[in-house]
Amino acid sequence: MSFDRRTLMGGAGAGFLASLLPQVARAATGSRPNLILFFPDELRADALACYGNPVTRTPNFDRLAKAGTRFANAHVQYPVCAASRCSMLTGLPTSATGHRGFSYLIQPTEPNLFALLRQSGYDTFFFGKNDVLAPETFATSLTAWADPPAPGAAAGDHAPGARAGATSSTVTMLLPPMGDRRATSDYGIIQRAIEIIERKESDKPFCLFLPIFQPHPPYRAPADFQAMYKPDDIPAPIPPGLPNKPAYHEAIRKAYGLDKAGPEVFRQVRATYYGQVSYTDWLLGELLDALDRTGRDKDTAVFVGSDHGDYAGDYGLVEKWHGGLESCLTHVPLIGRVPGAPQGVVAQDMVELYDILPSFLNLAGTAPHHTQFGRSLLPQIHGGPGDPNRAAFTEAGLGIYEPQAFDNPTGGLYRYKSQLPAQHPELVARAASVRTQRHTYIHRPQGVSELYDRLADPGETRNLIGTRALAKDQAALEDRLLNWYINTSGVPQDTRNSRDVPSFNPPQAPVASPEAVQAALDS
Repeated sequence: MSFDRRTLMGGAGAGFLASLLPQVARAATGSRPNLILFFPDELRADALACYGNPVTRTPNFDRLAKAGTRFANAHVQYPVCAASRCSMLTGLPTSATGHRGFSYLIQPTEPNLFALLRQSGYDTFFFGKNDVLAPETFATSLTAWADPPAPGAAAGDHAPGARAGATSSTVTMLLPPMGDRRATSDYGIIQRAIEIIERKESDKPFCLFLPIFQPHPPYRAPADFQAMYKPDDIPAPIPPGLPNKPAYHEAIRKAYGLDKAGPEVFRQVRATYYGQVSYTDWLLGELLDALDRTGRDKDTAVFVGSDHGDYAGDYGLVEKWHGGLESCLTHVPLIGRVPGAPQGVVAQDMVELYDILPSFLNLAGTAPHHTQFGRSLLPQIHGGPGDPNRAAFTEAGLGIYEPQAFDNPTGGLYRYKSQLPAQHPELVARAASVRTQRHTYIHRPQGVSELYDRLADPGETRNLIGTRALAKDQAALEDRLLNWYINTSGVPQDTRNSRDVPSFNPPQAPVASPEAVQAALDS
């Protein structure tokens, strides 16, 4: 291996730079800033106006982007909630930790962002849907937490009506609108956050994690937002039935009855999803207004991200999929506003969701104490360059040899998400992707691999795998994906054991005859 300036800056040089970043952050803010991560569930990047959407109205996402840095090419480590969130909070891919499925969450023995911040003197608050920490990990990582339900809803039910079952054989995930915008669990989350923003009883810096539910399916929003977009005004989603696509496309469509739905149905899905996105934007506005009103905008860094995207009608599909690696699932918004940093920055280089961990720790004036692979975003936020040669890596899927990772049975609108993989595990077989500025390469050992030129085909509609024109590019991407796995897989825990056989000294104890035991019990 040869080492050039870029290699050194990506390794040891990056470590030296990272050691300076906390000083830069403190110089800009005067002290360690408060940290907020506003984290909508299932928000795809191209649903926001500041990411180029010509239809949606998202003034508060746009406002944050104008006041900070928008990362144009941010991708997640996994296309399903729990695994993606575990990677984000540990800085490790699923291949290093085994956090696949919905039931393998961060244990108390694993380092995570909130625990590290709390150890460095922050109050850490978690308001909203979990899908990331094991129950035992909350007390060791957080100062306080809550998952406030919507008025009248059962605890943990973030989507009233979704569990009641489908009303027809076609499961579009479309439901009638909700009531008032202030009668949702998400609004309750924002109110909890505002209480922390307004608090005066503590001088400790705080970190607020706000994993709201919207715009997660079912597709429904408060009535005024659900009516915001007309299906006829929505550009047509990517059509179904494209050649050389993974088998799960048609399997999902058949199981959900979506093969019987016409284009107008998927325009309605997209229109309703956009209404949910605009509702999410309004919630962000409530949060930003509270920061401005209290003056906390001057000492609080605000970041926006999401765990993954949503098909929202693309390819004739809804929701997401364990084995899905389409860009509409992996490409998420990532925006950061840091007090004192330049405004209106657009970073075009590839970044990854788990870059949030080292970024927050740098802002807090500390550093991770464990192996992790995220890179701090502070150089770009402070106006510096990123790495134009960086790639983003995403894993997906479950192996038939790991039945423990498959979902527990669910009912209602979500029932096929657990039933279909159990009946046909090949539809969620493990896969992985690498994305550069131009190409997407997806390797599926048990299915159809994929290769796309996103500059010519942003919707990833023409699978160019095996074509002569891209043979060299495909080989380079295959090597890059292999090298990444070799360099990141199987990270050992941060513990060491002695190799010596431990000494054994048998205890000096009396012989416990049955008669002696009985005599002791009878005394």
